[in-house]
Amino acid sequence: MLLPWSAAELALAEAALAAKARAAYPLGRDAELEGGARRLMRQLPDCHALAAKIEVHWNARMRSTAGRAWQGKGRVELNPRLHECPEGEIDRTLRHELAHLVAYFRASRFGLRRRIEPHGAEWRLACHELGIPDEERTHRLEALKSRRLPLRFRYRCPVCDRDFPRARPMRRPLACGPCCEERNGGRYDTRFRLVAA
Repeated sequence: MLLPWSAAELALAEAALAAKARAAYPLGRDAELEGGARRLMRQLPDCHALAAKIEVHWNARMRSTAGRAWQGKGRVELNPRLHECPEGEIDRTLRHELAHLVAYFRASRFGLRRRIEPHGAEWRLACHELGIPDEERTHRLEALKSRRLPLRFRYRCPVCDRDFPRARPMRRPLACGPCCEERNGGRYDTRFRLVAA
């Protein structure tokens, strides 16, 4: 006779399966992708200095994000689950993130003091130069869809009695936004600190 699994046993089994799946993906620095990224960057006449410091890493902590660019470091991080996506998606995501680095590099190099938009005109120009002229701001990859976590934690405001459901417990004190806005000019006030419901 099969007995139903408890919630704890089910959670442990799911965590073990997830760990096993993660182990199949590459992790850490990827020399091959890094070399390709540097060659690609050297094709842009004004980005040789940037090409020299490019690093490409696989980041297993990413869930629904395909990639991320760290402009100060010249670092690109990719989601290992891109290996589950259609062929060519790793290259496209890498070029997307490199375009961010190029846009920020050019803005700082040419002395632009203003902040540039992450997916603005500078980024679109860099995408065009890197061979992805029709690139979108976000991906629509089935393998990277975020899963909706159940809202298991409830907090309430002691003043207005509003409910604030959350998927994870609060790690630091939070206050009721509407009450802080109405009664304290939008600044945090301990009178409106959320309590567990």
